[in-house]
Amino acid sequence: MLRKIKSRQMKTRGFTFGSNRVSIFTFIFLLNCALLLILVGCESPEMKAAEAERVRKLPTDIRKASLQESLEKKFENPVAHYELAQIYHTEGNWSKAEYHYNIALSFDPANADAQVSMVKLFLDSSDTAKSKNYANNYVNDAGNSDTQSLRLAMAFEKQQLDEYAVTCYQQALNLSPDSARINKQMAYYYLGKDNKDRAKEYLVRSFQLDPTQPEVAGELGKLGVEVKIPGRTDIETTGTGKPPEEQKLKWVMKHGRVEFQEADDTSEKNE
Repeated sequence: MLRKIKSRQMKTRGFTFGSNRVSIFTFIFLLNCALLLILVGCESPEMKAAEAERVRKLPTDIRKASLQESLEKKFENPVAHYELAQIYHTEGNWSKAEYHYNIALSFDPANADAQVSMVKLFLDSSDTAKSKNYANNYVNDAGNSDTQSLRLAMAFEKQQLDEYAVTCYQQALNLSPDSARINKQMAYYYLGKDNKDRAKEYLVRSFQLDPTQPEVAGELGKLGVEVKIPGRTDIETTGTGKPPEEQKLKWVMKHGRVEFQEADDTSEKNE
């Protein structure tokens, strides 16, 4: 006589996907993996910047190998070309540095740091005529853009090419004399040169244009100019809720302190 033997099955709680039954532990594991992939693929700009800074601190040979590997995967990567050019530049390998600067600029023509690095490259390799020619071309090309002129100015300043930095700052200011940002950056340039009088001039102008800049107010305070940052209700706003580009303010001296007031205020500046 044959006996029917019933197999015992362990009953577990789980989820069913199609015809497959997945335990809750497996489901949680798969969910964590999916979340990890999403996080890796959605790095913030700050995380990417931190990673780039970490890579820059690696030994030169490791950095070079890593950048070359990146270019093998994606040649049209201006950042990798620029970083590699910087390494060759530091090593004095002028031809390879020039090659990678050129490739970086071909993919990102408005890269002010790469443009100025090219100028510095020719200067370091004792080709002053070519350096001057490239610098003048870049400055002239930016002649209709206050943004690009400012970027060039800051890049030239970083490379300690002061003559071109001042030219570009002035060019940017001529294009947009009522830009609070350009006046502020020009002030920072003169602060770096310990020219406090010129710095104060541009800081005051920047603050007049936009009195909601705590960093500018702080620098003015260090220079002995006391200012008050208006509250949100003190500033006339546009339809977007943002302060207008230019505030009609004037500064007056009261009890040995400088204060900003509305331009139509009847108070007079005392000496």
